[in-house]
Amino acid sequence: MLKNDTRRMRATDIAVALGLLTRLPVRSDGARGAQAGWAWPLAGAVVAFFATAAGWIAYHLGLPEGFAAALTLMLLIVQTGAMHEDGLADCADGFWGGWSTGRRLEIMKDSRIGAYGVIALAISLIARWSLLVTLLQAQILWGPVIAAAAISRVPMLMLMRYLPSARSGGLSERTGVPDQETVVMASALALLVALVATGFVALLAALAVAATAFGFSKVALSKIGGQTGDVLGAVQQMSEITALAIFAAILA
Repeated sequence: MLKNDTRRMRATDIAVALGLLTRLPVRSDGARGAQAGWAWPLAGAVVAFFATAAGWIAYHLGLPEGFAAALTLMLLIVQTGAMHEDGLADCADGFWGGWSTGRRLEIMKDSRIGAYGVIALAISLIARWSLLVTLLQAQILWGPVIAAAAISRVPMLMLMRYLPSARSGGLSERTGVPDQETVVMASALALLVALVATGFVALLAALAVAATAFGFSKVALSKIGGQTGDVLGAVQQMSEITALAIFAAILA
C-alpha cells in the first residue's frame, strides 16, 4: 500500500475495490489497499446489478421464479469467486471444529471443508435463494438485492478497523487497516445507495446489519482473538442475509 498517498478518494479506487472483491476483468494494482475501502459498497452494487439483471430477464422470459432466483444467486457468487462463501465455510469449520485459538486458525487455513462448513454453506444458500424468490414474487428484486450488496460490504471494513488481525500474512493484513474516515465514507455511501434503491426501510436494514456484525465480531474475538479474511467473508454473508430478510419482510 502507498503510505504517502493520503487522498481520501480517487477515481481509480473503484477499480481497486472491484479488483480485490470481485473477479470482474478490471485493471488494478491494488496499491491503495484499505484506503480504497470507501468504494467497497460500489463494488457490491456492481456485482448485484449484473446478477439481478440476469435473474430479472430470466423471470420475465417466463422461467420459474426458483430458477430466476438461483441464476441471480449463482452470478452473485461467480462474480466474487465465492470468496465470501469460502470465508463463511472456513469460519464455521474453525470456530466450532477446534478447541484452541491455534487449532481454529489452522483449520480455517485448511483448503478442505468439513461438516460445519458444508452446513453453513447450505443454510446460507437456502436462505438467500428463498429470500430472492420472495422478492421476485413481489416484483421488487432490483432495489433490495443492490441495497443488501452495498450495505453488506461495510461490516468487513468495520471489523478490519476495530478488530486486531488474528493471523499474520493473510489477505486482510496485507490489505491494511482502513482509517475511521474511510469507514465513515463507505457507510455513508452504502446507506445512500440503499436509500435510493429501497427507501427508508434501508435504515432498518442498516441497523440490523450493524447488530449482526457487532454480534459476530464478539464471536470472532472469543474464538480466534480478532479477524482474518475468512472472518470478513463470513460477516459479509451474514450481513447480506440479514439485509435481504429485512427487505423481504417489510417490502414483499
